[in-house]
Amino acid sequence: MCFFKIIVNTATMFRQSIWVLCVLVISATCKQELNNKRFPQGFLFGTATSAYQIEGAWNEDGKGESNWDVFVHRVPSVIKNNETADVACDSYHKYKDDVAILKDMGVDHYRFSIAWTRVLPTGFVNEVNQAGVTYYKNLIRELKANNILPVVTMFHYDTPQTLENIGGFTNELIVDRFVEYAQFLFETFGDEVQYWATFNEPKQTCQGGYGIGTKAPGVLSPGIGEYLCAHNLIKAHAEVWHLYDKHYRHKQNGVVGITMDSFWAEPNSDSQEDQDAAERMRQFIYGWYANALVNGDYPEVMRKVIAERSAAQGFKKSRLPQFTEKQLQRIKGAVDYLGVNYYTTYMVKNQGDVPVVSGWQEDMQVETYQKDEWQRSSSAWLRVVPWGIRKLLNWLKTTYGDIPIFITENGVSDNATTHDDQIRIDYYQQHISNVRDALDDGVNVFGYTAWSLMNNFEWIKGYTEGFGLYHVDFSSANKTRTPKRSVEYFKKVLRTRCATDDCVDA
Repeated sequence: MCFFKIIVNTATMFRQSIWVLCVLVISATCKQELNNKRFPQGFLFGTATSAYQIEGAWNEDGKGESNWDVFVHRVPSVIKNNETADVACDSYHKYKDDVAILKDMGVDHYRFSIAWTRVLPTGFVNEVNQAGVTYYKNLIRELKANNILPVVTMFHYDTPQTLENIGGFTNELIVDRFVEYAQFLFETFGDEVQYWATFNEPKQTCQGGYGIGTKAPGVLSPGIGEYLCAHNLIKAHAEVWHLYDKHYRHKQNGVVGITMDSFWAEPNSDSQEDQDAAERMRQFIYGWYANALVNGDYPEVMRKVIAERSAAQGFKKSRLPQFTEKQLQRIKGAVDYLGVNYYTTYMVKNQGDVPVVSGWQEDMQVETYQKDEWQRSSSAWLRVVPWGIRKLLNWLKTTYGDIPIFITENGVSDNATTHDDQIRIDYYQQHISNVRDALDDGVNVFGYTAWSLMNNFEWIKGYTEGFGLYHVDFSSANKTRTPKRSVEYFKKVLRTRCATDDCVDA
């Protein structure tokens, strides 16, 4: 830790400026001591991508149209620089190159998603696209031939447009459709896949897609659509878990989890109001889904607050849907591991009197900010706060018990043009060290996944932000991948199984 005291005469602007400069310099040099212990045998290190962000081939070989295909082709465009994912990294044609990169890095696992519409073009199981099935079989075969464990996400934001046309995840019909899709995946790929995640970041699908409308399908329905979406998504996940548990687990020996994104919410002060506000934010973000699947219902604070605010608005019942008794029994415990995507931390304080308007954000009743001294990235929302991941992991253990935890994404952005990404080297080293600290704390975390393998289509930001270990030349016909400086550091971590150069056995 760093301890310092600076005495200034605030009577002059000059001395105030010197004080600010000193604080910035000292903050930059006061880094947390790194944990140099090796990770335990069997701990998984890998990297990740998603289908829509890298595959391209958006309308090739029988692939159906997804809601993101429609979203990016809107006129006027909602994507920065009018960019699309029509070609993206062209991984549909270059998957062997990608696996060769993964092999060279020495990863234990590769997390990727299957595009629902590439295997079932209409979203229904009555029409199978064999070319899409062959693509994923080839990818999985190539991974396993190179001793890389496939970690498969069933859904990473891209709903079949045929289902979106009838409400997507706000329509309960999608529960059965998703279960049928999952069963198709288990039947088709399950003998070669041991790690499944049903959904990636459901908050982004629901709150982004049906609340504030910044992600596909772009529906603006705050406080209503986002809760309907989450309700159906949780039921869909639970039914898929029971399907696997009953019919496939004994012969395929896999696990079915779900992965949620979460900031760490740090209280702004020691006041009870700010402490409560930070915990409320954690429950509204991660607990929204995790509490339902681990403990059998939405977090109590969500149910209480939304019911009170709904009544104040004149609703006859809460805007947050209720599970039936049968549904509560089905969802409780319907998860083998919790996936967590962590990027940054926010300071949180109680908002006080909040206008009684509908909205997940408004229902939370918090104010958030990030400290100026926290290092900036190329993404406005992402500042580098390594200790946040340790606090989040410990909170997960405290809140949900000893359930296995898989870090399914962790990373930082650059401007998508650089190869000299010292920020990423520092970010990974400090975060991996904090994950090792969490293991020492007794947290049951079994894997770490760097986001992402390469720069890709970064949703509404297009290609202006890069999270990749590899730079991609999107202007070239070959979509050339070039390693950034961070690749060598990450390869060293994979080789030594620790964050530092002076590794010691635990």
